[in-house]
Amino acid sequence: MSVQTDSEIKTYCESLTAYKRRKSRIVTIGDIAMGGDYPIRIQSMTTTDTMDTMGTVEQSIRMIDAGCDYVRITAPSLKEAENLQHIKDELRKRGYKTPLIADIHFTPNAAEMAARIVEKVRVNPGNYADKKKFEQIDYTDNSYDAEIERIRQRFVPLIKICKEYGTAMRIGANHGSLSDRIMSRYGDTPLGMVESAMEFLRICEENDYRQIVLSMKSSNPIVMVQAYRLLITKMNKEGMNYPLHLGVTEAGEGEDGRIKSAAGIGTLLEDGIGDTIRVSLTEDPEFEVPVARMLVNRYAGREKHVPIPPVTHLPYSPLEYKKHETRETQNIGGKNHPRIIADFSEKKETLTPASLFAIGYSFNAAKGTWKTNDQAADYLFTGGHAIDFSLPEGLSVIYNATTWKENEPAASYPYFNGIEEYISCRKKSAMLNFVSLKIGYLNTDAFDKLNKDNTLVWVIETANLHGMAEERRIFIELLEKNYTTPVIIKRDYANATADELRLYAATDAGALLIDGMGEGLWLKAPVAPTTLNSIGFGILQATRTRISKTEYISCPSCGRTLFNLQHVTAQIHERTSHLKGVKIGIMGCVVNGPGEMADADYGYVGTGVGKITLYKGKQVVQRNIASEQAVDALIALIKDNGDWVEAIEEN
Repeated sequence: MSVQTDSEIKTYCESLTAYKRRKSRIVTIGDIAMGGDYPIRIQSMTTTDTMDTMGTVEQSIRMIDAGCDYVRITAPSLKEAENLQHIKDELRKRGYKTPLIADIHFTPNAAEMAARIVEKVRVNPGNYADKKKFEQIDYTDNSYDAEIERIRQRFVPLIKICKEYGTAMRIGANHGSLSDRIMSRYGDTPLGMVESAMEFLRICEENDYRQIVLSMKSSNPIVMVQAYRLLITKMNKEGMNYPLHLGVTEAGEGEDGRIKSAAGIGTLLEDGIGDTIRVSLTEDPEFEVPVARMLVNRYAGREKHVPIPPVTHLPYSPLEYKKHETRETQNIGGKNHPRIIADFSEKKETLTPASLFAIGYSFNAAKGTWKTNDQAADYLFTGGHAIDFSLPEGLSVIYNATTWKENEPAASYPYFNGIEEYISCRKKSAMLNFVSLKIGYLNTDAFDKLNKDNTLVWVIETANLHGMAEERRIFIELLEKNYTTPVIIKRDYANATADELRLYAATDAGALLIDGMGEGLWLKAPVAPTTLNSIGFGILQATRTRISKTEYISCPSCGRTLFNLQHVTAQIHERTSHLKGVKIGIMGCVVNGPGEMADADYGYVGTGVGKITLYKGKQVVQRNIASEQAVDALIALIKDNGDWVEAIEEN
């Protein structure tokens, strides 16, 4: 087990227990600076054709009115870069001075033109001076250094223009578009992402240019979080403190896209990391902004939280994923996937078989049989409410300990509201007991006595404003003591709306699951049980700890997109949403498409106007399919590879 000292912990964040924002250098972008003590900035990206000046202006205004601090616009070639001047002029004419950012891939000449016009340019180190062919190349140190010199010659002209015009730059590495050079030396890893950006960053510093922002984006929140943490560690070692742009790329749409974004972005925000964020949804960009704002606003006043005991040693590495080992109690812990506990304790109506429909079970009264779907809760907490009907197979009930003791109903277990109630109670389950654990009990004799109780499952709870950090502190103590007791993550969001709940729960539980913590999830909130259940399973899916549905890696669209991304995504979703465990990438263009296909089972990528290329993994299977036939061709490809099952009709 790896152990880190407090000084090593600080290599990626100021503290694991006391909320404090990472102090980065200030970068000036037009009239809106970021970094330092400035607020966390919000940005999004237009989806219009950049040559459509008025369309881009109108969409930019909608984004700005929604709360964008910066507007990013794609410039795939020199002509689009030149047209940024017309877009900027029209926005200024209408009284909008919001800084503009040019998004560049593959085309240094477009970057050099854009840097003379807009306030910031984004370059992708994976394709600014390289083309991706998925080739494995054996480099000597000398040949690798020669490649760096080639990049330097290509990149320095842009640096000089940025210095002359006062233009800022984002060096934005994407997991899906690492160069063959980086892949050959570092692999498809967070380290590869970091080194990809650091190579460009060191060239900037050699040329005394420091108006730089960095990003490490991936469609996988675990990879994304590890990459940012590693980047900060690397920068600190080299005396750098550049501001960070956070985002989960190709997060998707709707609830899934929001949950995946929050799991990645929120995990870092919890540790004070991040100077600007963009939530990438397959939706119109103005709908991204309220989501980003809701994530950021949660940290206003966070530093006033109740103090949490500091961490002096860290018994795990935050730079790599490893599931923490626990023993198995019933079907919790061990090799089991995380369990979902539904909470019906505050339902006022009598529970019936129909009540369970909201948590994944449907009852056929005529046949007297139950049907279970792929997102069926594993346990149901009813508090003091009794259930007087037979339960479906796979579902167990949890009662308050006092209620359970009176009846000891079949397929049920007690929940004890604290260690003291558990120890003092003479009547316990011989198989499984849920016991609430709060931070104040960590270093008590009563706590230490329970280490060898093989029937016990901890339910960690918190009321701290900095709740994720407090629950993480409980996990750290359990790991320090080598406890192998399974742990359920419980959070109560008494005042949250459904929109807030998606983001807050994905942040709080996602941050723990991303670090390998937790054997189950118990959410409580004043929303419909169906919503609560969907959010719980969505968090497990986003953190890749329990797969219960199809996963879509779909980009948010931009001016490069070669088809109606929202419409096509909806079409594909409608026909494939029953394919549990299958990952489908839907990309508007080739910028990240081929790379991100490596993280998907199947890929649907726009490669020309009205033309689609299909991938199996990262291998091209069919090129230039007419868009009208492309969805059918994708379904056929899935069937040919044996991953298709027919959707089961509901009775």
